[in-house]
Amino acid sequence: MKLFAIFGDPVAHSRSPLMHNSVFKHLNYKACYTRVHLPDGSKLKETFFSLGLSGANITVPHKEAAYEACDEVRGFAKKVGVVNTIVNENGKLIGYNTDADGFMFAIKEFGAIKNILVLGAGGTAKALCARFIEDNIKVTVLNRSQNRLTYFRELGCDCFSWEDFELTKYDLVVNTTSAGLKDEELPAPLELIEKILDNTSFVADAIYGKVTPFLKIAKEKNITFIDGADMLFGQGVLANMIFTNHELKTEDIKNCMSKSFEL
Repeated sequence: MKLFAIFGDPVAHSRSPLMHNSVFKHLNYKACYTRVHLPDGSKLKETFFSLGLSGANITVPHKEAAYEACDEVRGFAKKVGVVNTIVNENGKLIGYNTDADGFMFAIKEFGAIKNILVLGAGGTAKALCARFIEDNIKVTVLNRSQNRLTYFRELGCDCFSWEDFELTKYDLVVNTTSAGLKDEELPAPLELIEKILDNTSFVADAIYGKVTPFLKIAKEKNITFIDGADMLFGQGVLANMIFTNHELKTEDIKNCMSKSFEL
């Protein structure tokens, strides 16, 4: 029996166990998936091996710490320095990133997106912005301060702090911060959020399972929005393929994982 988990702080809200256990149960794959509350990201590697895990997903705020913990990083994760999926491969920790492709799956319903504003500058923002740039989408990043914006400037994004933000029109605004996850905070001051949402066609929030204060404002303004559930589903399918070493058919994983969202 293989054991998998999700690491995060907080982590009690995570739907990942329902999603992956639904796949394991319906496809008779001998594995189980649980949650691990990890306040200190520097303890990730030792916690992973002490629990005898075969693999894990990483959520906020440890995706960059997960990158540092890996013995080897593969694919898109190597490009962005952010890991959300890890596996034990012959005693070595191997890291991947499935967030970006999961998000692209989620926004397909919006059609052609050419101009995106990203709120926040953490691990999720890094992965998404790098993926947007790959698709030749114009990207603007807005963060509380200038501290974490160097990476995004080098990537080719327009970057602003709350103090020097220059408003323009956007096809899509994405909240990648944890604001609203366990409180009623907004990802930026209310006045700024109001102006931004008056100048966008679509809104997305990486947080799922609740209508955040950010999404409530979008709803009041009759803006089409999605929460993080579709992104979660997309990245979850890709992560499960990695966990099971591609032994299961992709369509079977999709079908079984989608059933978990009915629970």
